[in-house]
Parts: sequence; C-alpha cells; structure tokens
Amino acid sequence: MKTNAAVVRLAALAHGRRLEVFRRLVQAGPEGLSAGGLAQGLKLPAPTLSFHLKALSHAGLVKARQDGRFIYYSADYAAMNALLGYLTENCCAGAACGEGAANCRELAA
Repeated sequence: MKTNAAVVRLAALAHGRRLEVFRRLVQAGPEGLSAGGLAQGLKLPAPTLSFHLKALSHAGLVKARQDGRFIYYSADYAAMNALLGYLTENCCAGAACGEGAANCRELAA
C-alpha cells in the first residue's frame, strides 16, 4: 500500500462517528447491514449516516451493494487488512510480533 492511500484511509477513520460506523460494519460480517438498520442501530439520522458512509466508501473501506430497494453496506476486509499490514509492516525491528510485542515496546522506549 502506498502512503497516500494509507493517509486517506486513516483520515476517514479519524472521526468518532465514522470509526463507530466502520466498527459496526466489521462486526456485522461480510453480509453487512442495510443503511436503515445501520442508522437505527447507531441512532444516526439518515443524512448523517450517508455523509459518513460516503467518506468511508471514498477511502475504499466500505462497499455498497443494492438488493431490491435496499442498499447494504459492508466493510472491505481486504482494504482493512492492507491498512493494518501497512501499519505493522516493519513492526518490532523486523522481529515477529505477537506475544513478544510487549518486549518490542520496551526496546523502543
């Protein structure tokens, strides 16, 4: 992943409500949630939710699919994992991270 793409994705997540929307979609799984169900679950007005979904979609973190007259949104797990991979690419000075990650933090301090 290129730095510019990471910046766009991180910027989209750098808002409390958008992060909440994205996390809800991640929890919902690949089937996603309808826009109405998402708005109701998060207690967000439809225009506000639409604004946040547009930002997340523009960043490539959310996918939309139409089913009849409903639009379902789901997290783009490949994009999410690419972002996480970018952030942890050189973690712990090249050593495997995991259980020993606490040691890496001590070394970095």
